[in-house]
Amino acid sequence: MATAKSRSRPEREPPNDSEELPAATVAGQARDQVGELTGKEVVGVTSVQPVEEGWLVEVEVLEERRIPSTSDMLALFEAEMDFDGNLLAYRRTKRYPRGRVDGSGS
Repeated sequence: MATAKSRSRPEREPPNDSEELPAATVAGQARDQVGELTGKEVVGVTSVQPVEEGWLVEVEVLEERRIPSTSDMLALFEAEMDFDGNLLAYRRTKRYPRGRVDGSGS
């Protein structure tokens, strides 16, 4: 997974510890915003990672519902969040059938 560190964007100091949003709150905001923007059903959050500019969150969504459900197509989106929990950018990084365990995707 690529980090946002290499992108040129004005850097902002993290908020004071008393103001910093917890990872769970940022993950929930990323989940909600990616779901709203894609119009897809969110399956869950797979990772939350602090980065210099804020947070990097991976959100799994249901891209295509199929019968049987074991052949549903899922996608993994990477969401860049600032320290206030605002979505800065998102992109799809993988697309794969439900139940794939080998970690590969297209």
